[in-house]
Amino acid sequence: MNRRNVIAAGASLMTISGSALGQTAHVEHTAVSSLFDTANNCVKAGLVCTDHCLQVFAAGATSLAACARVVDEMLSICGTLARLASLRSSYLPGMTKVALIACQDCEKECRKHAEKHAACKTCAEACAACAEECKKTGA
Repeated sequence: MNRRNVIAAGASLMTISGSALGQTAHVEHTAVSSLFDTANNCVKAGLVCTDHCLQVFAAGATSLAACARVVDEMLSICGTLARLASLRSSYLPGMTKVALIACQDCEKECRKHAEKHAACKTCAEACAACAEECKKTGA
């Protein structure tokens, strides 16, 4: 199994778990459910972007080094954000503040490469959406 298959399998699991949350969430938790979905979309796009960066590195180029670092940080933060949203955790308000900054930084870095690399463009767009959702929930 190659890296792309692993990433695709992980993304599928996140989509399935996101669908399950959406089916069981109460109407009053719509904002939390939306935050969960956008955070998971950000993680999915970030995994693809990271894979792309690794392929570029394997070819001998280092032009995406800063991008890879920021995306890796975002992955940790948005993964935690999604988990806390799924639990409707009391720590969620604090994490949305951290995630907002991480998503804004990731979007900014990925936008530098968006015209040349589709994975960077997709990641930037997912981070922008997650940042907006973080703002809506009070970050």
